[in-house]
Amino acid sequence: MSHRNRFLRGAAAIASLSLVAGCGLLSDGDPDDQGPIVVGTTSAPSTLDPAGAWDGSWELYRNIFQTLLAYPNGATTPQPDAARACSFTDSTSRTYRCQLRAGLKFADGDPLTAAAVKHSIDRIRTIDAPGGPAGLLGSLDRVETSGDRDVVFRLNKPDATFPFVLATPAMSLVDPDDYPANSLREGTEVHGSGPYELRSYEEGERADLVRNDNYRGFAKRQNDAVTIRYFKNSAGMVEALRDKRIDVTYRGLAADDIVALQEHDDEELQLVDGAGTDISYLVFNPADPWAGRIAVRKAVAQLVDRGAIAHKVYKDTVDPLYSMVPKGLTGHATGFFDDYGEPSAAKARKILTDAGITRRVPLTLWYTTDRYGSETGLMFQELKRQLDGSGLFTITLKSRPWKSYVAGFQKHEYPVFGRGWFPDFPDADNFIAPFVGEHNALGTPYPVKEITGRLLPHARAESDRAQTVKDMEAAQQIMVDDARLLPLWQGRQFVAASVDISGGEQALDPSTVMTMWALHRKTSW
Repeated sequence: MSHRNRFLRGAAAIASLSLVAGCGLLSDGDPDDQGPIVVGTTSAPSTLDPAGAWDGSWELYRNIFQTLLAYPNGATTPQPDAARACSFTDSTSRTYRCQLRAGLKFADGDPLTAAAVKHSIDRIRTIDAPGGPAGLLGSLDRVETSGDRDVVFRLNKPDATFPFVLATPAMSLVDPDDYPANSLREGTEVHGSGPYELRSYEEGERADLVRNDNYRGFAKRQNDAVTIRYFKNSAGMVEALRDKRIDVTYRGLAADDIVALQEHDDEELQLVDGAGTDISYLVFNPADPWAGRIAVRKAVAQLVDRGAIAHKVYKDTVDPLYSMVPKGLTGHATGFFDDYGEPSAAKARKILTDAGITRRVPLTLWYTTDRYGSETGLMFQELKRQLDGSGLFTITLKSRPWKSYVAGFQKHEYPVFGRGWFPDFPDADNFIAPFVGEHNALGTPYPVKEITGRLLPHARAESDRAQTVKDMEAAQQIMVDDARLLPLWQGRQFVAASVDISGGEQALDPSTVMTMWALHRKTSW
């Protein structure tokens, strides 16, 4: 990790941010009548229906829908939100019961009952939308209700991570009168029960949120309204911040813009800088004649210089990553560094020649042009430089916009392709389980029975997550040995804001989703 000082001089403030606890360096304030706080992001929703999205759409969902559990400021494990209380009722972590708060209503006044909870969860699996979150419910057998307030989740196997799943925005609670059981809802209307009501929405442009007076939950709203503006790139977003057309930026700040904010005097802007758990990695297609060969994958792993990527491309705004599980989570290991050490063309050549490969290996690396930030193309150019420069590879780069890119990797068209991952919940399990098995978040089968059949089930039966370290480390080592996935870097979270905005350091929950209700304008100095 880089220890270079990060600061803004003058009246601008720096707050060191932990994803699990705000430091409270900025002063608190009460809601005021100066108009909505305007937040800029480059992560626009792909759909307004929670049953259809396993992506950045969660940013909006967290603020307009409720989940049974969520993360109050400072919490490291899920706590009740729409629920009054939740717990496992057996010793095997297979029966999970929640009792709803009394008097819950959706924004339009319809009651939020146990039947609505069952409807919300059941439809996720029934619809099973491509790119949707049904995969998170693999351990769920059925949902039962008793009266209007009691919900019981029967699991098909022990799963101590199930409360974390219920806390994801994917499990947002929706009104059965508005959301069909067998298909996604179309249109731009949303009726949730979260802290805000979606007053209006323009796809790819903006979302206008106003206080939902029917909300009953843990969130203490520090403002009455928020407008979210969606930008195509970081440059336009930062320009809007400097021009005071927005108050806060989140998700999508480019490295150059972060560095500029760090290094230049600015009395009107502040930067919150802290640890993150989003990761970037390469996926190798086992069906490809070259990427499918383990010696080729290991040679790439031996050559990739993560430090150069972090420094040259991302200006030290990310940290090199040597495991799919990021630093800061229980169970994190450094297997790729332990096994490969520093980048070495000589070692990579030996790996190839020992496997009978003596010619330059042709590989095509694919990346998306509009998903993971403006540096993505530069990172792949750096990867090409490193691999070509070894004399062992001939790299071709190709790219597509996200929507067609997804279709390509789901059809197994790419030999090697780049992906990113924002956690569903802050547990090592969520950086292993989604990527393995016949059906996974990669769109590329990765059957590995030792992980799916033994290590993950054993770890999920353990309610004390600190006791899962050995299982998580063993799973990571298997992934290192296979080299099917190659971790590159671990992100950091940066929130830039005008100097009169408080709450930035409290606004990120442990899954790095922004809780807009924590933001407010300063009312005193």
